[in-house]
Amino acid sequence: MTSVIEHTLGTRKVLRGRAYELAEFTRRYRLDDEEAKRLYDKFGPSATELDLLMAAKRRQPVTLEVVVS
Repeated sequence: MTSVIEHTLGTRKVLRGRAYELAEFTRRYRLDDEEAKRLYDKFGPSATELDLLMAAKRRQPVTLEVVVS
C-alpha cells in the first residue's frame, strides 16, 4: 500500500510500506532520541526507507520479541 504524506513545506512524500512510530524506530535500532528524531524527520516514517537507511549504515535491528509466561 502506498500513501502520500503532505509536509508543511508543501512537498509530497510517498510512504512506502508501513509507518514506524518514532519510539518503535528508536528502540529497534537502539538510537538516542535526538538521532532517531533527526533521521525520522529527514527520511519520514516509512519503515521500508528507514530500514534500508539503517542497513546502509550497517546497523542491525534488535529483535523485539514478546515473552509470554
